[in-house]
Amino acid sequence: MQLSVKGSDIFVATGGRPFDPSLPVVVMLHGAGFDHSTWALHSRWFAHHGYAVLAPDLPGHGRSSGNALPTIADMADWTAALLDAAGAPKARLVGHSMGSLIALETSARHPDKVSGLSLIGTAATMTVGPDLLKAAEFNNPDAIDMVSIWGLGFKAELGGSLAPGLWMHQGAQRVLQQTRPGVLYSDLNACNSYEGALAAAAAVKVPATFILGERDMMTPAKAGKTLAAATPNARVVVLAGAGHMMMAEAPDELLAALRE
Repeated sequence: MQLSVKGSDIFVATGGRPFDPSLPVVVMLHGAGFDHSTWALHSRWFAHHGYAVLAPDLPGHGRSSGNALPTIADMADWTAALLDAAGAPKARLVGHSMGSLIALETSARHPDKVSGLSLIGTAATMTVGPDLLKAAEFNNPDAIDMVSIWGLGFKAELGGSLAPGLWMHQGAQRVLQQTRPGVLYSDLNACNSYEGALAAAAAVKVPATFILGERDMMTPAKAGKTLAAATPNARVVVLAGAGHMMMAEAPDELLAALRE
């Protein structure tokens, strides 16, 4: 569906069912340079099991208009505005990577709008290497290669897709290749600059689940556990063998962790 959020026309996937704000609402926030397609399986499961789903393309991403938002704080305020535009009083926020920081910051800035958190591939500090940041700034295709190679775990690089005929590495690359110039850099820079995770974590008042990849090279499980330790009411699930792109690498295991 389409929503107007802060003056921009925003595309929001609803998991194949009409959005009903009277149901428990789940908002799914994608990572840097990606879009709603990240949540193809998981949004559909929740939408067909008693939940109302909002899986937006952030401004400037995918099918949404506008410019990419420059800071995690801006994205958190935008997420609160998304809920208002959809007529949803509050929601459980599910975020991957950059999306996990957005979810965490939203819970700190707008606690009355958040009923729970599921943070996937997260860490208190998401430092972006200078080579990657520079490549993204100049729209160099090397940036896409770096994100794809570092983002996927060992098994994913060798194949192993649950969908016959699909290659996870190329799938990630195709989404990133379609990202508008400057958007990947803006997202990575926002992650690199964000310093509020530990303070936001300490202020969390709702149940929070941290879902981490055992072989995640972008946000190592150790870093995710450190953030979880700073979060009240937190539990940690580590997906064996998974890298950073858990939605593609371990979709069933991730869904099980989200359902719990």
